[in-house]
Amino acid sequence: VCVCNTTYCDTLDPLVLPPPGSYIKQYRHRWQGWGGPRCDPLSHWAPLPADVVLNPGQTQRFQRVKGFGGSVTDAAAINILSLPEKAQDHLLRSYFSEEGLEYNLVRLPMASCDFSLHAYTYDDVPYDYELKHFSLRDEDTKLKASSGREQEPPMPTGGLAAPSRCARVGALALPHRTNSPPRQVLEDEEAARYVHGAQRAGAEPPMPTGGLAAPSRCARVGALALPHRTNSPPRQVLEDEEAARYVHGIGIHWYLDFIGPIQDTVLPTHELFPDYFILATEASIGAHFWERDVILGCWDRGNQYSHSILTNMNHFVTGWTDWNLALDLEGGPNWVKNYVDSPIIVDSSEGIFYKQPMFYHMGHFSKFIPEGSQRVGLVASKESKKTALEHTAFLRPDGAVVVVVL
Repeated sequence: VCVCNTTYCDTLDPLVLPPPGSYIKQYRHRWQGWGGPRCDPLSHWAPLPADVVLNPGQTQRFQRVKGFGGSVTDAAAINILSLPEKAQDHLLRSYFSEEGLEYNLVRLPMASCDFSLHAYTYDDVPYDYELKHFSLRDEDTKLKASSGREQEPPMPTGGLAAPSRCARVGALALPHRTNSPPRQVLEDEEAARYVHGAQRAGAEPPMPTGGLAAPSRCARVGALALPHRTNSPPRQVLEDEEAARYVHGIGIHWYLDFIGPIQDTVLPTHELFPDYFILATEASIGAHFWERDVILGCWDRGNQYSHSILTNMNHFVTGWTDWNLALDLEGGPNWVKNYVDSPIIVDSSEGIFYKQPMFYHMGHFSKFIPEGSQRVGLVASKESKKTALEHTAFLRPDGAVVVVVL
């Protein structure tokens, strides 16, 4: 792991495109030695192995990218705010700035999730259908709302939004209530009141359930249906004309990929509903009962992230959003004790945080594949004799091509 504190945190150089006809190879491997709290840079100029040629073919063009990011749960905000202010700045910059991973998406749960200190809604009074008792909670105004601190780029305490003066807002329909008719959620006045309440509280930008903030010059509202991957396409929502009017995309989670492979679930969904984008909205390791919660420095968990992202992107998914931006050494807090791992682990007793291999694996996508990039075909000259290679290629808006290889 890489250790960050109030005085030191490793940084990454802003991306500089190579001259035409040349390339930059940026890599990190499990045997790379890290001395003390400092970490070696990500960049390194080097040739590819001579026995394998990867040829991006720009005549084949597929989905466009929306981006990469993580989630500001209550737990993430609590852990970030538990650090000294300078360490908080290092953590947020590590994710969102040019010297970090350049995340451009943020997911913000509305009301509580398991990564809260307790269960709550914005109206806990039974049968209050008119929402007379609706109100935001301290978790919104004290953990996730802007603190007013001026930073460059501007980022509220707790990492509410990616650096942006204006953001695109999206909502996830049916986040955990997939057995309910979509109209119950899509016509839910509580969600609308949350947006207005967040505006009054000074949270900028406001984000409803599962909201995604991305840099944009103007605000747009969209909705994602069915974030939990199921064995059947989301026809119940998208074939309902009234419900489909509210939906722009489909959200998926990764937890059952080992049961329902993406090629058997996501690909058929894309083929049935090609006009709706698909976005991976949650992933975390340690959620299954057979897994340890937090393992500092586990390279295999970084590989799992990269494998998932590569598989998703090669099957028409437009972006990949991690779960908690930061957790403690136990993998929480979590009121139901459903502890998991995170790319950043905070040790508040020492005023430090650890960057895991998962963090750097995320960077190989988020830092080099910006919003608006388009996936292109990629052909390997032959299979590698030493190991199986996974790879994908994207044409960036600036005309450069990015190839990511695991």
